[in-house]
Amino acid sequence: MNLSTKEAELVFSIMGDLSYGYGSVDLRRIVGTKLLDLLDAQYLASYVWNPARDTFVDGVSINMRTGALNEYDHYFRYCDPITPVLRRRRKATCVSGIMQRDRLVRTEFYNDFLARQGMVYGVNYYAYAANTNVGDFRIWRGAGREDFGVRDLELLDAIGPAFANAMRVALNKESPDRLDIGIVPGLDRLAEAAGLTAREVDVCAGVLGGLTDKEIARSRGISFTTVRTHLKHIYAKTGISGRTQLFGLLIARAKPASGSA
Repeated sequence: MNLSTKEAELVFSIMGDLSYGYGSVDLRRIVGTKLLDLLDAQYLASYVWNPARDTFVDGVSINMRTGALNEYDHYFRYCDPITPVLRRRRKATCVSGIMQRDRLVRTEFYNDFLARQGMVYGVNYYAYAANTNVGDFRIWRGAGREDFGVRDLELLDAIGPAFANAMRVALNKESPDRLDIGIVPGLDRLAEAAGLTAREVDVCAGVLGGLTDKEIARSRGISFTTVRTHLKHIYAKTGISGRTQLFGLLIARAKPASGSA
């Protein structure tokens, strides 16, 4: 993809932000502002999916009117016909790609929520770490603009994996209790095959969640030296020598068995 000078500068700046270590809220606000500029859009909302509560939480908005997200959370999410479909997509998708505009404009969600804020054309990106939705961008253009095109989707898809990783790391740092086998597909099988102890599995989860050895020690209430000892045992049992190979092993274990549905 050939980028203009402005696009290249924005993409470079966004990638820098994604590697800076911002918290999940600041990350979405800072990157979201630059995404609006990159995509020539005006409005943005962003949430994190909470599987325990079966709902979106931690809403962030840019250029939306005061109280809009509160209205969405308490009412309009129940009559939103597009988000449940878009959330299942693993790539950037235009709203017009899942619902024709002439149908959308007849809905309560459009007339009483989107239109009241000037939102006309939308594109959504839902970031996943393994099978866990760790954050999203819902971006809209106003009246007098064109719908998002292939190039816009390609730009979002190019940035998406780095956003997913940055959100995964931020959320795991903010809530270490999120790190369990259930959200790291393949870790249970890897633990069984290698004979890992419960504490070694816990340390593995920390590594796979993007935490440093010191952060794992602090969140688990153990010493830095103990973390390093557990890692030494993990590497010996699995026949690897570092974090990168651990990720590779996990990916291999997460794949369904041959012939499975």
